[in-house]
Amino acid sequence: MNAMIELERPASKESPSATLSQFLAELQIETLPAEVVSRTEEAFLDWFACALAGRGARPIRVLEQFAEAMGPVAGPSQILVSRKYTSPVFAALVNGAASHVAEQDDVHNGALFHPGTVVFPAVFSAAQQLGVSGKQFIVACVAGYEASIRIGEFLGPAHYKVFHTTGTAGTLGAAAGTGRILGLDASKMQHALGSAGTQAAGLWEFLVDAADSKVLHAGKAAADGLLSAYIARNGFTGARRVLEGERGMAAGMSKGADVAKLTDGLGKRWTILECSYKVHACCRHTHPSADALLSVMKRERLKAEDIIHIKAHVHQGAIDVLGPIKNPETVHQSRFSMGFVLGLIAEHGKAGVTDFTESTLRDPKLRAFLNRVVMEFDPEINAVPGSYWGGWVEVLTKDGRHLEGRVAAAKGDPQNSLDRSDLEAKAQRLAKYGDAASADEMCQLISRAWKLVDEPDLSRFVLQSENATR
Repeated sequence: MNAMIELERPASKESPSATLSQFLAELQIETLPAEVVSRTEEAFLDWFACALAGRGARPIRVLEQFAEAMGPVAGPSQILVSRKYTSPVFAALVNGAASHVAEQDDVHNGALFHPGTVVFPAVFSAAQQLGVSGKQFIVACVAGYEASIRIGEFLGPAHYKVFHTTGTAGTLGAAAGTGRILGLDASKMQHALGSAGTQAAGLWEFLVDAADSKVLHAGKAAADGLLSAYIARNGFTGARRVLEGERGMAAGMSKGADVAKLTDGLGKRWTILECSYKVHACCRHTHPSADALLSVMKRERLKAEDIIHIKAHVHQGAIDVLGPIKNPETVHQSRFSMGFVLGLIAEHGKAGVTDFTESTLRDPKLRAFLNRVVMEFDPEINAVPGSYWGGWVEVLTKDGRHLEGRVAAAKGDPQNSLDRSDLEAKAQRLAKYGDAASADEMCQLISRAWKLVDEPDLSRFVLQSENATR
């Protein structure tokens, strides 16, 4: 596992899509550094707990009803929130959507993308059907992360202005991960990416109406990526240059896409190590400012009533996503409101999964706090490499003090990451929030996650239920 085996690279005349596809198809457990294997185990636990947190959410109940109406009454893959069984594609759909509800799933800052919420549900549902080992599962998940994060970086910020990258790049990540677990060769992997790319979708307009589409993006990306890999296995063809072709994704969905991002450092740079875990249960764009505000409030012993104005210095992505939410009217929108999140930080010292409720949404103190917060584009923060987002807030107090709070990296970023005890506590909180697993069940799950590489058969990695039938 510790050995570093360099994969042979195709000749330079190969297209970037072909080069990437060959790398994904040939990836082996012996290729992966020990820290990549360990990080994949951690990311898996984080995703699993996020999926449990989606139990009972109205949009997830709707998707469960759809799966029951359109899918089989039994199957090899488990819907985690209900513990029922269905086909891999419907399990991927519901589990992917469920894991995106609580806004606690991991994120790659540079790709502007949530990889775990699309890669894991697709690969896990296929792994349960196939009964593969933990080693095979980990390799497939790393392949999914490598593909989707690189594609997200390739499409870039211009894509993110309109398209929800989790729904677009995520579809290809799910295809890559599923393709690897199916053992697709390089040619079929390229076809799987082609079919996934032509289905890739997800528009930010949903946020204006607080519509349910965000979780649909994650669920559909997982399911459509899985579909793309399975049909490629049986000979279905897709566009070979769906990414960089003249009428491919970059041409239609981006400006200034950087094709070098697709293959730079393959086998040397491991993108899963660059992902962030989320502490606050809200849009990642708010986290650096939230942490910066926490730092100045603790240092100066401030209370919410001491603050009359906050200026949050932010990168462009924060303005693109958070800017339209001036007056959040739903709990979902409040997770994407810089003013609301900073109000929670000021009033309660946290913005956790239980802090975003109908009650807090209507809290007069928090509503008033919205008018005290402004965002300002900061070219210096915007210019920092995408592996982390620094935070800087300026705070004006009632007694006339002008204070500053800064953090170089938000809590959960690779430079300021969570350790395993933090992730265990987070997993327990999320399971309790969704009322989806007992503390004892989670302890057993956590123990197995930390030894995921040694699992002999993923078909046995399930939540027990007397009512579930296979």
